[in-house]
Amino acid sequence: MKEFTEDYLLNLNELIDHKDEEKVRAQIKDLHPADIAELVGDLDDEQALFVMLMLDDETAADVLVELDEDQRHDLMELMPNEEIAKQLEQMDANDAVDVIQELDEEDREDVISQIEDVEQAGDIVDLLQYDEDTAGGYMSTEMIVVNENMSMPDCIKAMRQQAEDMDEIYNIYVVDDDNRLKGIFPLKTTITNPSASKIKHVMEPDPISVRTDTHIEDVALDFEKYDLVAMPVVDSIGRLVGRITVDDIIDRVREQGERDYQLASGISGDIETDDNVFSQVRARLPWLLIGLAGGILNAMILDGGEGEADLLQILPGMALFIPLIGGTGGNVGTQSSAIVVQGLANGSLDLKHAGKHLFKEFGCAIINALVISALVFAYNWFFPADDNAFKAQITTAAVTISLFAVVLFASLFGSMVPLILEKLKIDPAIATGPFVTVTNDIVGMLIYMTVSSWLIQIFTSFMA
Repeated sequence: MKEFTEDYLLNLNELIDHKDEEKVRAQIKDLHPADIAELVGDLDDEQALFVMLMLDDETAADVLVELDEDQRHDLMELMPNEEIAKQLEQMDANDAVDVIQELDEEDREDVISQIEDVEQAGDIVDLLQYDEDTAGGYMSTEMIVVNENMSMPDCIKAMRQQAEDMDEIYNIYVVDDDNRLKGIFPLKTTITNPSASKIKHVMEPDPISVRTDTHIEDVALDFEKYDLVAMPVVDSIGRLVGRITVDDIIDRVREQGERDYQLASGISGDIETDDNVFSQVRARLPWLLIGLAGGILNAMILDGGEGEADLLQILPGMALFIPLIGGTGGNVGTQSSAIVVQGLANGSLDLKHAGKHLFKEFGCAIINALVISALVFAYNWFFPADDNAFKAQITTAAVTISLFAVVLFASLFGSMVPLILEKLKIDPAIATGPFVTVTNDIVGMLIYMTVSSWLIQIFTSFMA
């Protein structure tokens, strides 16, 4: 990404304010569309519209694709539908669909009606029928297709004709007379087998493909598993309808990573730093309120009756370890759920093997619990929480046993929650956020109070 000096930006803004198209065009003519998009994203609406309208259609189309979704949406609200239609004609059909989906239904129909390229308009209409989270919603219809019965000279001629409208060529797809996908024809084959009688004799048969209704997350896993740069998309009876390229998958993985990170942080919506205050509050406040409710429940546990109140009066040193119990449970639970969420996301963990994972997690939890509780026991042994030896021993035992139990519970609970959510078809990423932390805080406090109460009764009975 190109870095712009402050003087360059100030000069460009001044030229835009003076509507000096010639000088503005000279300033940005050698820039990549992504760099122009970065500049446009930093301008106010009126300035951004001025720059977009002065660009040629092809460059403007590339810039529009590169813009952040929110910035693109705001800009398109100001652009005439006729101008949007011109730019859509310059895009790949899948990019055009991504752009046009941000318009309301009335504007969408109006823009499509103004696209002069009938074939492009038809491709856009066809792609709009697919769910945006499926292979059909991500695929592009621009590809090179040849018939399996073609001779090599005919194949090369067809490839040349179709390649004129292509930006990138990854694979040549081979179909039969019914347009069913039969294989892939590598470009290398035109050199190594120039005299082949028919394409079907030298093609790579049975290529890896996906159906139009395959979820895009599964498509991304296939790209990673098989190290693909492009993948053909077929319909329910195997007819070739499009292709998905690796750049589309990279965009999806990045978006998903950002969304999962926000969910894990307790943000329930897609939020950017430049979103308005109310949008940010709406996305962040719900989980904060859940955390508040968890804190109030913890307070109720600590002051839930004479038993708990007397407990802290009898063993005042217990209060020192309340943050330790809650914090450890939350950290352990978040770690466990994060591992499961990651495994579900990258395909290394399947629900069929959930039992095996839980068994492994239990073994890990035992070791972690032993180490953590032993360290806390040693600390209390050398630095007792109370001057009274009897009270110090009870506090030491209570903290040690409670931490052991809390680590076990948090590990298993943190692992089970995302597995259950995945089974219920709910995004398991929410399990790594405040939900697990708050739950472990509450349960950890219940364990701590219960263990402490039992130990006081046992020690008191023993001393009596």
